[in-house]
Amino acid sequence: MNAEESVPEVGTWARDVSRDKVGCVMGHVGSHVQLRPRGGGQDWDAAPADLEPVPASELLRPRVAEANARSRKGSR
Repeated sequence: MNAEESVPEVGTWARDVSRDKVGCVMGHVGSHVQLRPRGGGQDWDAAPADLEPVPASELLRPRVAEANARSRKGSR
């Protein structure tokens, strides 16, 4: 997100381009956005200018791959 865009809302997903990491927006503290990585883990702070939105297709891709792998193994 560039400086002209608003800060992402809590619960949305964003890519921190400075770290090349995707996280869920957990909150806002001062001028920073707090993000939590997919699958959980340590939150980190990012400047709003370093964030860009993540398309839904990118978020679904790993889940679809897992489901396909389970299907090929015969377990559901």
